[in-house]
Amino acid sequence: MKIAVIGTGNMGAGFVRAFAAAEGTEVVVGHRDPAKAAALAAEIGNGVEGGGITAAIKHADVVLLALPYEAVAPALGSAGDLASKILIDISNPITADYKELLLGHTTSAAEEIQKAFPAATVVKAFNTIFAGLIGPEARADKTLQVFVAGDDEAATAKVRALAEKLSFEAINAGPLSNSRFLEPIGEMNIQFGFFLGMGPTVAPSWVRV
Repeated sequence: MKIAVIGTGNMGAGFVRAFAAAEGTEVVVGHRDPAKAAALAAEIGNGVEGGGITAAIKHADVVLLALPYEAVAPALGSAGDLASKILIDISNPITADYKELLLGHTTSAAEEIQKAFPAATVVKAFNTIFAGLIGPEARADKTLQVFVAGDDEAATAKVRALAEKLSFEAINAGPLSNSRFLEPIGEMNIQFGFFLGMGPTVAPSWVRV
């Protein structure tokens, strides 16, 4: 499976490294500045390609949007045909100070992205995972959960399989509208990690008792 990761920040670089090391995945990284994507690809090696956003998306099966919510629409606006593309939205729509949500409860970032790009299939995932925990080696003997929400069964199954490739426990979180609940959980995780002293090595999980 070929995965396009859009974005070269901490999250983007973390996913590129992790997927490049996983078995059975090819990775291309895209950025509005193709030179930045090419530099990250060269740094990671292992067959990773890098270039512009349109080129990265064109030949990918799945597109992971490692971008802040407000940057998604501008990035995809000139990306060409998104028909049949699975877009993984990992964002939490938060304010610049990380302390509040920009929207929620009656809609979500994932739903708004789906409305903006109806030809694509949006799946919510990974929004409760900090960058430092993306690579399996960072989690040692801990199995973290990734909550996957979407309206297309085949698409969500693919995203759950990708999460499992990275040694996460993939949890079916229901329809895309459940992103309205997952995104506040992501913001609560940010509160624990950055404002309540736990550090960016925490993640939520659901435990059956």
